[in-house]
Amino acid sequence: MNAIYKTVASSNITISELMLPSHTNFSGKIHGGYILSLMDQIAFACGSKFSGNYCVTASVDTVDFLRPIEVGELVTMKASVNYVGKSSMIIGIRVESENIQTGRINHCNSSYFTMVSKDKDGTNARVPGLVLSDSEELRRFINCIKQISLKKEKDRHEENFNYSSKETLEILKKYNVLVQIS
Repeated sequence: MNAIYKTVASSNITISELMLPSHTNFSGKIHGGYILSLMDQIAFACGSKFSGNYCVTASVDTVDFLRPIEVGELVTMKASVNYVGKSSMIIGIRVESENIQTGRINHCNSSYFTMVSKDKDGTNARVPGLVLSDSEELRRFINCIKQISLKKEKDRHEENFNYSSKETLEILKKYNVLVQIS
């Protein structure tokens, strides 16, 4: 059991950045890859702040772009630790854009990054235990446990799935897919 515990609030990080024309994609909206890069940076900062160690990204789950971000909007990202394991943490990130002329704020994305704490030799390092201080933090923690369970179940299913069964081939036909594997 961890001897050290930290609150979710001790992990909180907020960053804001004005979106510039150099951040756009071919349709003139802010490029999703640029937003993902910022999200990875805040996940790193949040995990490192909480663990006291260098952190690496192990996985990115549930990236849903809910609304495009416009040039000239102020993007604010908020991150906190939602779950801790032995050396891993799930960081919740909320992305909002603000029209700085009207003050209108839009929720653009929520995502979850799994970060792993590393010691100076690059070995997985234990992270502090997590103190849950309110029902929202408890809800987030329980949701992470559910997500981990679903991911493990999906992985087991993938390992045991028969991709060449008659049932699978019938499903593929329904989706207008022709399989020509020799």
